[in-house]
Amino acid sequence: MRKDETIFILQPELGEDEIKNICAKVQEVISSYNGECFRLDDWGVRKLAYPIRKFARGRYYYLRFDGGPEMIAELERRLRLNEKVLRYQSVNITEEPEKSAEKKAPVVEAEAVEAVEETTETVEAANE
Repeated sequence: MRKDETIFILQPELGEDEIKNICAKVQEVISSYNGECFRLDDWGVRKLAYPIRKFARGRYYYLRFDGGPEMIAELERRLRLNEKVLRYQSVNITEEPEKSAEKKAPVVEAEAVEAVEETTETVEAANE
């Protein structure tokens, strides 16, 4: 299974019942496709970078889950159809992309250490 995260923005003036209803529908989609929901965090109301449908603020939610591509397609379809959802974005966060980035980091680090050592040797030679 893939590891994914979705951030979605709701209208800021929604009541608690409406918010719970939307979150329940999101979790229902995940469970119906045999996925597993790990986190559903309310990040609160924040100012948007630009107005969306005349809203200057939005309530942000972070969702971390495991599932297949069919589940993500259905989740995004339902978020798109809900008028109370202003924006959403899903990102794949499996380990494979992260490992390739970690392999490159030590090489850069080693080059930086060599450059600092060369600079130190040059400064010491100039001071003598």
